[in-house]
Amino acid sequence: MSVLLLEAFNGGSHKQLLDLLQESVEDCVSFTLPAKKWHWRARTSALYFMQAVPASSLYRVLFTSSVLNLAELVALRLDLGRLKKVLYFHENQLVYPVRKSQERDFQYGYNQILSCLVADVVAFNSSFNMESFLSSISTFMKTMPDHRPKDLDRLIRPKCRVLHFPIRFPEVTRFLPAHKRLRHSERHVNIYSPAAQHHTDTSVSSENESHEEKLQKEGLQTTSLAPDLEASQNQPACRPCDEREKPRPLHIVWPHRWEHDKDPQLFFQTLLKLKERQLSFEVSVLGETFTDVPDIFAEAKEQLVDHIQYWGFMPSKEDYLKALCQADVVVSTAKHEFFGVAMIEAVHCGCYPLCPNALVYPEIFPATYLYSTPEQLCKKLQHFCKRPQLVRQHVTQVNISTFSWETLEDEFKSLLRADGDMISTEQHTS
Repeated sequence: MSVLLLEAFNGGSHKQLLDLLQESVEDCVSFTLPAKKWHWRARTSALYFMQAVPASSLYRVLFTSSVLNLAELVALRLDLGRLKKVLYFHENQLVYPVRKSQERDFQYGYNQILSCLVADVVAFNSSFNMESFLSSISTFMKTMPDHRPKDLDRLIRPKCRVLHFPIRFPEVTRFLPAHKRLRHSERHVNIYSPAAQHHTDTSVSSENESHEEKLQKEGLQTTSLAPDLEASQNQPACRPCDEREKPRPLHIVWPHRWEHDKDPQLFFQTLLKLKERQLSFEVSVLGETFTDVPDIFAEAKEQLVDHIQYWGFMPSKEDYLKALCQADVVVSTAKHEFFGVAMIEAVHCGCYPLCPNALVYPEIFPATYLYSTPEQLCKKLQHFCKRPQLVRQHVTQVNISTFSWETLEDEFKSLLRADGDMISTEQHTS
């Protein structure tokens, strides 16, 4: 147990990462706290781990997320302070959105800065997360009335690197409708574990080859959707593969937490505009709910009742993946996102992504999939409602294999070796 894994908020992406490390890293031991009452975890978890973690001469590396105040822990446990200390940022509190600036609690961001100062390596899940944190330190510290420290970002930056959040992509071929299967097999051949590849239905390949040939003979688009959607609006709508049937309505999915920072208001306002224009569409609103659910969800459910496919959190991962596989377009309206696992998983399930041209999204998604204004979002969805075949025949140009555990595993294992050669910060921040 040379690697000590600590997680003060063991839920969501925090739990996913810890589970991956426990499964894949030899000689490790973990201590966690449930994912409840985040604010209290950030305030007091160091005291809990001080008592919960037994002393051992075998520890060599300590890995924790930025929820824990690492400075407090190593002050309380001098033996842990001597380890190689790795701090992982899923988010940062310096730019985490609050409804009013005066609501921002100084302590949470301050804790993260202190943790960086005592850590040996600070890893961020995205360049956006890292740069937004480092560039905000100076302004953040100016909220202190006097005796402000200087140049903390210069002390911290040399320790920093980008190490994307790793995703173990599930095998979803069995859930995919026929029109998604070929594109999925072409794009995802290298991101499944060997065991998953072994169990893939080999009959799908020949079936999809014939489907592709059929589309080519019919002259239908099977490559990337032209980036300029405006240009195609004057073209006749793509005809469905079977002209005897009207194509089913565009299926839009929103798989995010039901909280204000994901801006559900904008999403539902956009759908109501589509409804007012008498456009055909279906919607699935997934994602986790918490104690305080914004009122807009109940209002929207009533107003969009005739368009709803799925509504609410799906405790079963399999049911969640099935819903994503049935959808055509996945939408983010987030005002906060440091990585965005839900959007990447939806792309893995064959969805066409539409994301704000802000936050982490330009780092992950090509410009084709970004919108800059609410009007642009509405216009793109309106266009797809009229021509759903555009997204159903599109090969999404997002390299999600970059974020697979198979791609990132060696980097994480190197990070967790006490004597491992660290890849230079410059290489990961360029």
